[in-house]
Amino acid sequence: MIAFLTGRLAFKAPTHLTLDVQGVGYEVHIPLSTYYALPNLDEVTALNIHTHLREDAIQLFGFLSQSEKESFLLLTTVSGIGPKLALSVLSSLPVTELVHAIQTEDVEKLATVPGIGKKSAGRIALELKDKVSKIQPGPDQASASDMPDLDGPYEDALSALVNLGYRPQNAREALKRVTKAAASPIVLKDLIREGLKELARG
Repeated sequence: MIAFLTGRLAFKAPTHLTLDVQGVGYEVHIPLSTYYALPNLDEVTALNIHTHLREDAIQLFGFLSQSEKESFLLLTTVSGIGPKLALSVLSSLPVTELVHAIQTEDVEKLATVPGIGKKSAGRIALELKDKVSKIQPGPDQASASDMPDLDGPYEDALSALVNLGYRPQNAREALKRVTKAAASPIVLKDLIREGLKELARG
């Protein structure tokens, strides 16, 4: 099982990246929280890896912090929560917010994640309440000032929201409201985060 990879960042997108490890390219699925904190292309980065074996494929899921990986693994122990849905949870809620929502049984917040209904949110809170205390969330890995200049942040944000399960039309409308309300150009990280807030409001 692959548990850790260090290599050159050959490609990155809001949902996945390619890591060049001594000439071998590994495709790794990632949450938005990891995407925000990635270095520039061609720089070296290290990822905590979970290797997911399926009958027809081997999938790699990567996380910059150990707390993200631990949260991901805990989420996948819940009935009905697979790797893709667990990534969606981590993309919508930072680890600190996720842990707090589970500990306080905040089903409403958990249910704002695309693909997570009230029943699934209730199961997450019930089954993980006594387990999340061992997760030690690290500091926020990326601030707006850390983000590199990105071309087409609107299109990247739209792609990220659609990949999280939101309808394209709803995502476009949410992003339009965010960009219209912004007093100055908004970086990709904040655009996605504010878009998620708009979508959660309905």
